[in-house]
Amino acid sequence: MSFLVPGSYLRSLATAFGTDRYYFSPVRFPEPLRVSSRRSPANGVALGLDKRNDPRWSVCTADELHFVSVPDSDWNLALWRYLPSPQSEPRNHPLLLLSGVATNAIGFDLSPEFSFARSMSAQGYDTWILEVRGAGLSTHGTDSGEVNGLLEAGQNHATQIGGLSQTPLNIMEVGQRAVTSFADFQERFSTTLEDFQKQLDLVAKLDWDFDHYLEEDVPVAMEYIRTQCKPEDGKLLAIGHSMGGILLYAMLSRCSSQGQDSGFASVVTLGSSLDYRPSKSSLKLFLPLADPAQVVNVPVPFGAIYTAVHHLVSGTPVLSWLKPQVSAQDLMDPELYEKLILNNFGTVPAKLLLQLATVFQEGGLRDRSGTFFYKEHLCKSNVPILALGGDQDLICPPEAVYETVKVIPEQLVTFKVLGELGGPHYAHYDLVGGRGAAGVYPHIIEFLNRHDRA
Repeated sequence: MSFLVPGSYLRSLATAFGTDRYYFSPVRFPEPLRVSSRRSPANGVALGLDKRNDPRWSVCTADELHFVSVPDSDWNLALWRYLPSPQSEPRNHPLLLLSGVATNAIGFDLSPEFSFARSMSAQGYDTWILEVRGAGLSTHGTDSGEVNGLLEAGQNHATQIGGLSQTPLNIMEVGQRAVTSFADFQERFSTTLEDFQKQLDLVAKLDWDFDHYLEEDVPVAMEYIRTQCKPEDGKLLAIGHSMGGILLYAMLSRCSSQGQDSGFASVVTLGSSLDYRPSKSSLKLFLPLADPAQVVNVPVPFGAIYTAVHHLVSGTPVLSWLKPQVSAQDLMDPELYEKLILNNFGTVPAKLLLQLATVFQEGGLRDRSGTFFYKEHLCKSNVPILALGGDQDLICPPEAVYETVKVIPEQLVTFKVLGELGGPHYAHYDLVGGRGAAGVYPHIIEFLNRHDRA
């Protein structure tokens, strides 16, 4: 196992574990939607937009926007595609990016200057961001010409369906104008309540758990990417942030337990773990929401909560608690931080929250039946893994990352905690966005390049 951690963390881990081995615009209603339909034997109908005459392009900043249908469901999953730079070295494998719980593709593409996805495509990788069911532009129902109702109700509360645009706008000024008077606040709060009512009306659709992502969404997206990119060995590279990394760990574990090939040449996890018990993760604060939400099957609107809290606590001591959950001091510009908070988060179904809560229980994350422990079978995987953590990640602290890393065969895993005693420091979203990500890219690119050539 390879390690790169600050000396203080290396010593603390060795002591603890007894080893040292170690922008916004209004929506313009488009002309009648022109959609191309392509059929694949493995994943049904995939949709790609012909022209940028659709409101989804006010949100999507990728080169291409694809949709792939999930068999035996009404879901069409959005895939944001970033084409490889023609000036870069040709690569052998496409790259799949998976984001965290209740988030969309925006976190991987915050701005042209600070775009995780663009940085990967600039290295020659055909890069795809998957938006799982309920996230971003993924749609439910047969009319894929409408922007997902979940996006309208669960995200972009401050701007309705304004979304992100390639036309710059000073988001800080929007936020300041929004709270200049009590009347404005009342109107904003009323809008948030109306949005939440829309979400309650969609409870029947918000009925999935982690295993739906694992068994249906990710495999169908992988197969679609394979049909588009045709890698010679049929494999993909993958990077997962937060829950995205948990999905990758779980997929490696499930395939290993069944003696199947995972379809990955290598994977990178960012701030992810199957077992959070040894850490003081701030996610423990949300555990009380899990059981009541399950009893009444009411989704938890994290997007609405983050937006409301952000506007309510600006300039108060509460902000000093909220902001470090996202970014360490001075690593994310205020405009990018606000863009992330207002646009990246959605709603978590009760079943998903309840299953993810098992990361704090004995044995770590388990399947919906409660009988399969994903960490138990990770030791059987033969896929190289780079596991990165942030030294000031309060959501998935380094101790949590290591709790999963330590069960992986040491010749297959490289574990790095990013951050130095004198700075810079890395919180949960500094691993993918903002100025801090520039310190993350070299580790990832070196790892991907090595295993892309293997």
